[in-house]
Amino acid sequence: MSAEPVLHSLTISQVILNFAIDHGIDADTCLAGTGITRAMLQDPNQLATPEQEMRLIENLVLALPDQAAPGFELGLRYSVSTFGTWGFTLRTSRSLREAIERALRYIALSTAYCAFSSAVEGDRFIVCADPSEIPLPLRQFLLERDMGTALNLMRELQLTGRVVRHLEFTGRDGEAADRIRQLSGLPVCCAAPRNAVVMDLEVATTPLPTFDEHLVRVLEDQCRQLLERRQIAGIAGRVRQQLLRGLGQVCGLDEVARALHLSSRSLRRRLDEEGTSFRDLVEDTRRQLAEQMLGTTDMKLDELAVHLGYADTASFTRAFRRWHGVSPGQYRPQRSG
Repeated sequence: MSAEPVLHSLTISQVILNFAIDHGIDADTCLAGTGITRAMLQDPNQLATPEQEMRLIENLVLALPDQAAPGFELGLRYSVSTFGTWGFTLRTSRSLREAIERALRYIALSTAYCAFSSAVEGDRFIVCADPSEIPLPLRQFLLERDMGTALNLMRELQLTGRVVRHLEFTGRDGEAADRIRQLSGLPVCCAAPRNAVVMDLEVATTPLPTFDEHLVRVLEDQCRQLLERRQIAGIAGRVRQQLLRGLGQVCGLDEVARALHLSSRSLRRRLDEEGTSFRDLVEDTRRQLAEQMLGTTDMKLDELAVHLGYADTASFTRAFRRWHGVSPGQYRPQRSG
């Protein structure tokens, strides 16, 4: 797994949104401030940044009624097919152990925010989840979510019998643990030294009925390519992040260069080496923000023009017509709601 942030398919966000709606939380509450529109969720090619996903999850956690282990319940809703190529790569692996090891290699393509690892301990195969790098307000929710997802994927891949022996959590026993026992049908060990899914090594190494040696190589190559394409890497990716920060105010090249600890000349040169320019990135950022804000806010066009750094509404309207062939006013009712 690369240390660089990775864009995720909005299919993952749709699972979160469906979960929220089933719990009486409206879509607008969940999507507030994410820059994700309902129209975007209908497009299988749309991607979300980690920041957008975390804001969506934060909105969900804040709006959820007081209930035990909602994260684990959400995790059980993810399936192999949710994750596209990454999920199908696991399904075609030789064994559950091999699938898990392959999953960890490309874990950035999944929904996980915990750091996962695996180990053999005697006759047991252990998959551990470390949530320590997750912001504290979301840590327990995302730990439960990631553990629930891991359990559900393992069960789906194995197809037969009881796959997992028990679950381990570092937290105390209580209402959340009882709810996880109820949802999983498994023993839950609390006050453990780690958060883990524990299974017999024999089960983990049993051949999977869906193993396909040729297909798994093809799919693993696709995972590798996906990871390269979705990484928010390089100087262009870092510039985009700077441009998207705050309330979307587009900053100048000198300001961005200072934030990245570069001279303006060095920034121009490095962007040129990556086949782009600061002007192109600003244009693309303005287009992206304009689409999102037209679909998610009632901001007036003159306010939006100023927010995006245009001198006046006419300049913004001309740029928008160039992007979409229609005015912002015509675009808004097509994409919102």
